[in-house]
Amino acid sequence: MAIVAVVGGQWGDEGKGKIVDLLAERANMVVRFSGGDNAGHTVINPYGEFKLHLIPSGIFYPEVTCIIGTGVAVNPAVLLREIEELERHGIDTGRLLVSDRAHLIMPYHLLLDELEEKQRNKGALGTTRKGIGPVYADKAARLGIRAGELLDKDVFYRRLQTALEFKNIVLTRAYEAAPLSLEEIYESYRQYGEQLAPFICDTASVTREAMARGKMILLEGAQGALLDPDFGTYPYVTSSSPLAGAACIGAGLGPKEIDRVVGVFKAYNTRVGAGPMPTELKDETGDFIREKAHEYGATTGRPRRCGWFDAVAGRFAVQVDGLSDIALTHLDIYDGFGSIKICTAYTCDGETLTTFPSDSSVLEKCQPVYEEMEGWQESMSDTRDFEGLPKEARDYLRRLEDLLSCPISLVSVGPDRKQVISVKAIHPWV
Repeated sequence: MAIVAVVGGQWGDEGKGKIVDLLAERANMVVRFSGGDNAGHTVINPYGEFKLHLIPSGIFYPEVTCIIGTGVAVNPAVLLREIEELERHGIDTGRLLVSDRAHLIMPYHLLLDELEEKQRNKGALGTTRKGIGPVYADKAARLGIRAGELLDKDVFYRRLQTALEFKNIVLTRAYEAAPLSLEEIYESYRQYGEQLAPFICDTASVTREAMARGKMILLEGAQGALLDPDFGTYPYVTSSSPLAGAACIGAGLGPKEIDRVVGVFKAYNTRVGAGPMPTELKDETGDFIREKAHEYGATTGRPRRCGWFDAVAGRFAVQVDGLSDIALTHLDIYDGFGSIKICTAYTCDGETLTTFPSDSSVLEKCQPVYEEMEGWQESMSDTRDFEGLPKEARDYLRRLEDLLSCPISLVSVGPDRKQVISVKAIHPWV
């Protein structure tokens, strides 16, 4: 038996989908444990290019059971569209399961997300407006509706009626918006329930049974450590925990069950939406990285903010996630760069900081301290072993390992599934 968690080490969009797709080849089960359709994993394989928002990236392997876990917020309409898209490409979704404990995104969550962002005006958080914040707020407030309740029409109707009474008061009085119709929402979600009924079950029991039988399980995270609501750049964060610790809750496992935690990092930094990003490049270099790497959101299409690798933030992510390994993606984007910079510290109000600040207002004032390294001119897209990389690229990887105090086990040198270099073994997959 082996259980491996794959999590993001930055502000999301690190390439987790590709790494999960690669590791899933030898897994028996892949469990998505947090987030909602505000996250997007791009996977390129022999079937084509796919942008998955809810379904785990292991769905492309016919023997792998894929689970949307308890910690995920599920928009039924989005999930059904994703299932339809995969089946249109000949991909079997019969191995997909949805946790009956997963909370549902409702129409009022989408509406409130939009209204709340507008109300914030210049202080807007830059949410994806997918209803993520409101649905997790309802989960904490014990006003949420879970996927399993779709299976009992009477129970679902009562839960919806109770929730909508509260939401319509907020919509009409706080935002002067029109109230939503109980009957219309009930009817649309009743149909969703009929379509999703074959997928909904107690997935935690399925996962624990697989664990007891010694199966290989992959836990797939969404977003990244710096968007964690507790340890990220609050309030510019997501609403569920992307950390490896949340994988246990989202999958229904105990913390001692996880064998390895793989953190996925880009060779540079990106961020979507508002919030501090000390190494952001608001110049031609940042624009060049964005265009060369096609850095536009898989979910929203928004251009991502790009910058040099931030080792201060990266080291913090290694620590709070308890990483055993790093998978570094997009190294090939640096092909042709004369030099490359790494942020090794910050300066703020005359002081040098080597630890990641907990206060976003402090991080906003931080200026990066850079270490410059020599770049390389040749392409590495066809390289499949570490020694085949340019010396300067090897030096860059070794320097990152030193700064992060964590081994780099996988290096991605292109978008295709096969464009990966295995530097160290992540037992038992690679």
